[in-house]
Amino acid sequence: MKPHISSIEIENRVVVAKYQRLMVGAKVVLVEKASGRQLPETITRVASPVPVGALRIRLPDAIEPGTYFLRAFDGHGEDAARSVDFEIH
Repeated sequence: MKPHISSIEIENRVVVAKYQRLMVGAKVVLVEKASGRQLPETITRVASPVPVGALRIRLPDAIEPGTYFLRAFDGHGEDAARSVDFEIH
């Protein structure tokens, strides 16, 4: 089965994303949907070898309201998974 990001929750400018089957070292970044721009200040890496886990991404104050999604890249920089779109208010 393919890796995927299964759910997104946002509370107090922290995005919590649950994932399945992302490899250790995979990079996850917030992407602005309208422009497709990846926001490098939000990059986080999967550190746990377990097949199911969660990541936390603190949103910098510069992140403006809008529609976003998370994109995961494997250790080779290839697309691994994408979350559903979500709103940041």
